[in-house]
Amino acid sequence: MTDLLDQAAPTAPEVVVLLADDGAAIGTAAKSGVHHAATPLHLGFSCYLFDHDGDLLVTRRASDKATFPGVLTNSVCGHPAPGESLADAVRRRAHRELGIAVDDVVDVRLVLADFAYRAQMNDVVENELCPVLVARLREGASVEPDAAEVGWHGRVDWVGFAADVIAGRVDVSPWCATQVAALHELGPVPSQWPDADPSDLPAAVVLGRAAV
Repeated sequence: MTDLLDQAAPTAPEVVVLLADDGAAIGTAAKSGVHHAATPLHLGFSCYLFDHDGDLLVTRRASDKATFPGVLTNSVCGHPAPGESLADAVRRRAHRELGIAVDDVVDVRLVLADFAYRAQMNDVVENELCPVLVARLREGASVEPDAAEVGWHGRVDWVGFAADVIAGRVDVSPWCATQVAALHELGPVPSQWPDADPSDLPAAVVLGRAAV
């Protein structure tokens, strides 16, 4: 896990993978400047982390985020670096955003391979091919979020959370709303959700053994 810890250290600006419409990589761009009124299609991911009791770790976006501040969303999301596997990207961002030790994020699995979304707020566009994964937190894992990314976090019952999201009773990010509806269709028990077909992933994705 040494390489993951090195990646998690803020030693270099993050870059994202730019994509053609068919999901092939066509270049990179600095994460700090990629989101604007004409954001190019790029690669992201979202992950839903469940604890040993089966509860979902849900987060609220920091109130000063440029887009969709102060709303609930998935556990962690981000952008895989060029050549980085989805499993490694999940652990890296969980460490950076939530302070979770990389070894405490286990059983990373791909559940929605072809998820994509576009959302806009304040003249800033989100435009991603965004595979969705689930993972398990080891019992006793410490969660110490970065306040610049996360305004609040808590554990919630998945079935109740999904019902509230689908009924519009909670304010969540646009991508979370669509993801939860799709995950709900997989069944009520997240640990029993089937693995997605890796062949449905964008061509630019590196899956990684830990996410298979």
